[in-house]
Amino acid sequence: MKKIGIYCLLLIFVFVCCPFPAMLSAQEDRQQVGMVTGSSTGTYIRFGREIAEQAQKYGVDIVVKESKGSIENIERLVSKENAAFAIVQSDVLGVLKRSSSQESRKVAQRLRLIYPFYNEEVHLFAQTSIQKFSDLQGKRVVVGTKGSGNWLTAENLLQLTGVTPGEKLYLEPADAVQAVLLGEVDAMFYVAGKPTKQFLNLNEVQGKYPQLIEKVHFVPLNDAKMLQEYGVSQLGPQDYDWPAETVPTIAVKAALITFDFSAQSTPYYTMRCRQLAKLGQAIRENIDTLRATGHAKWKEVNLDEQLGLWEWDACSRSGGKAAAAGTVGKSGGLADDLENTIKQGW
Repeated sequence: MKKIGIYCLLLIFVFVCCPFPAMLSAQEDRQQVGMVTGSSTGTYIRFGREIAEQAQKYGVDIVVKESKGSIENIERLVSKENAAFAIVQSDVLGVLKRSSSQESRKVAQRLRLIYPFYNEEVHLFAQTSIQKFSDLQGKRVVVGTKGSGNWLTAENLLQLTGVTPGEKLYLEPADAVQAVLLGEVDAMFYVAGKPTKQFLNLNEVQGKYPQLIEKVHFVPLNDAKMLQEYGVSQLGPQDYDWPAETVPTIAVKAALITFDFSAQSTPYYTMRCRQLAKLGQAIRENIDTLRATGHAKWKEVNLDEQLGLWEWDACSRSGGKAAAAGTVGKSGGLADDLENTIKQGW
């Protein structure tokens, strides 16, 4: 967890030294609003661009920005950058909430969910000697490259369950798959919407080297602690040709998030709340168009799906009417809910 600690310290520094300075900058171009997404070739940035196209029709000019992932997106939300919205992995909230730092927990309390998007299944690919998640105790486990979504989810799950691998390895996905197949490591985490190329390629491996496929499988993931923060899914022959059976797994949700701009009635907060109202309207009223002409993952989106620990954003769901009148109060109850949800065993 050292790396997560470093990221949390970065958030603390930004939060303490310049608390939400993006909200305070008089130089900001208030006609535009930034949205941080993901890599230039990924699904997050494609979603961001398609959202921006619809939002433009409602008078919201969104600048879609690349990023390296969810942790960086949170850092940029609390920085001086014009970045009021972000697409992140939903489990980033749990990571921040369980930080030992009070200031990082304050950041988590300010985050709000605009809309949930699509599932990214957690593939725990392992030697058949690993029959359940707790079998990772003391083993050699690939958790993904540091700072990646795979790494974020792997570290969160290990912390949630109290499992400690004997060795954590930081490999790229293709190298990790090969290492598991050859028995050089015991297991690997990979987070992506199924079916994913990394494991579709094993269909060919099965034809050439069936003895290798016989020694690997997907580990079931259905621990009650995991289900407090993750959705339910499954992996099996319906997704890939080579698995012998279907197993339960969990799914991270890609999510569009922001800060709680309903917390105050200052001109800046009111402006952002109105933008959020228009953004929420643009996505909801054009969801059929997005499903028909946008990325295929739009077909999986349920805009009203409750998402684990996340609290709904008031501005994007209320139409911004109360904020425009300066009467919206800060939403409450999140801290108590989070504490009650995760206190057992921590």
